[in-house]
Amino acid sequence: MKTITHFTSESVASGHPDKICDQISDAIVDAALAADPKARVAVETLVTTDRVVLAGEVTCKKKLDYEGIARKTIKSLGYTNGVYNFSYKSPISVYIHQQSPDIAVGVDDGGAGDQGMMFGYATNETPEYMPMPLVLAHRLVERMDEAREKKILPYLRPDGKSEVKVIYENNKPVGVERIVLAVPHDPKISNAQLKKALYDKVVKPVLKKYKMNAPAIDDVIVNGSKGKWEIGGPASDTGVTGRKIIVDTYGGFSRHGGGAFSGKDPTKVDRSGAYAARFIAKNIVAKGLADRVEIRVAYVIGQREPLGKAIETFGTEKKSLAQIEEFAWKLLDLSVPGILEGLKLRRPIYRETARYGHFGRASFPWEKVVA
Repeated sequence: MKTITHFTSESVASGHPDKICDQISDAIVDAALAADPKARVAVETLVTTDRVVLAGEVTCKKKLDYEGIARKTIKSLGYTNGVYNFSYKSPISVYIHQQSPDIAVGVDDGGAGDQGMMFGYATNETPEYMPMPLVLAHRLVERMDEAREKKILPYLRPDGKSEVKVIYENNKPVGVERIVLAVPHDPKISNAQLKKALYDKVVKPVLKKYKMNAPAIDDVIVNGSKGKWEIGGPASDTGVTGRKIIVDTYGGFSRHGGGAFSGKDPTKVDRSGAYAARFIAKNIVAKGLADRVEIRVAYVIGQREPLGKAIETFGTEKKSLAQIEEFAWKLLDLSVPGILEGLKLRRPIYRETARYGHFGRASFPWEKVVA
């Protein structure tokens, strides 16, 4: 007897207000690590109508041009037109100081930069070992951004969202029932024109790549609020670093410890612990030991070793749990120094993680499959 269920995940475009913030914060992380691999960074960004605010803690051997980093990032995301009421020329306020010496004492000795629990997840339902609804949602907004940047659809403006409802039979994705897209655009373009163009140039190519049939155009919703969206970005929705943690991870398929990633150097285990957990989960699935895996770890501020670690296979294991654990815990030293060294995390690689998700792209070291 077939078991039919549905699952929906969302993603946001690179010009979404929260993602602007994530990318500015991670551009600062990259600049700090490029200047000083042992730099400590914890930076939050806020954007709103014609205003950017940077706040947090940075300890770095070199003085950084925070305002310049922010302006360069905003410009690269397409906010160059005054009609958006936000641009790379908007006023920027900077409130950044050095890291607390009380925290630094424990971290200097190789301890975790914070406490918390982290989760890693992997599934064999896509080539990326990621959930199908989230992969499709990411690729749709990525393709919308590409259509704007390459002027395939020149009337699109920065910002955007996607939502994908996938049909599952016996825990396997078999079809797409509904797609929701939102993107600001030149008001001279009607919603009907926009919908047809997005269906042909965005929806169909993405779903074809993943061998999924596109739903009928009537099952695609574009700009659901009366079909009109002219001005996106921070002028219409204030953005803050770290508000898209489910988009950044597994689209709701896995539990989440609650800690955001962007704006944090890798001594913060919210980030590095989650990357390590993903690395282990992906390798278990890639090795064929289980179809679906969640890794759980927890850390204490100032301490090197994890407080706890565990594996959940949801009944999909192909080998005994003891065999899976033997394989898993040899993959990576889960002490904080072990993660930093094993995954080579003290490098400027983080700006690119801050859009289209932190997992599922082979360029990141935590996505490597071991032989």
